[in-house]
Amino acid sequence: MLTSSHTSRIKFIGRHLMVKGEYVDLILKGVKKTTIRLGIIKPKYDEVIIHGGGKPVALAKIINVKYKKVKELIDDDARKDGFPSVKMLLKELEKSYGKISPNDVVTIIEFIVTKKLSSLDVREPWLGLRPVEIARIALRYCKNIPQEERKILEDLTRTESIRKTAMKLYGSISRRRKIRKVLKKYLDMLVNKGVIRVKGYDTEKNN
Repeated sequence: MLTSSHTSRIKFIGRHLMVKGEYVDLILKGVKKTTIRLGIIKPKYDEVIIHGGGKPVALAKIINVKYKKVKELIDDDARKDGFPSVKMLLKELEKSYGKISPNDVVTIIEFIVTKKLSSLDVREPWLGLRPVEIARIALRYCKNIPQEERKILEDLTRTESIRKTAMKLYGSISRRRKIRKVLKKYLDMLVNKGVIRVKGYDTEKNN
């Protein structure tokens, strides 16, 4: 059984996976394919949004989760995490967690980037994002959202469907237009705030 002073309780990761800003380029280039965390971490979902440097940088799918003791880590684990050796990996981990012992447990979360939020396509509907992804990012980065609009965005994160949210909140699929209008408003806001960056995206033209 994996036990250590750092695994007295299990921690969970939801839809948002936070990384240091210095790792963003490595992730987007495909060099860093894992994130290694001290303790037992359990992702609640396979699909996550990766955030770094104060903004969302990519959509990703978690493809594997492994648990190891620190003394069991090998250089291949380090390379997948963007480090040349276990020694360098541990040095970086200790910057975040302090002293680490050989029997401490780490969680290795392996992921693949499914969409880079720095290279969205202006020609695609919703810039290539799903409505639920827009809602999740907007709720995290947009402030002072009016109550009804917040209710729409929050419901979208649960139903993952414009149609289902229209039915649930308003009892008619004809209200899909209202849901789309709210999504468009916050998509424009995210672009204008620089939260997501898209070349050639004109918010006036796309209204």
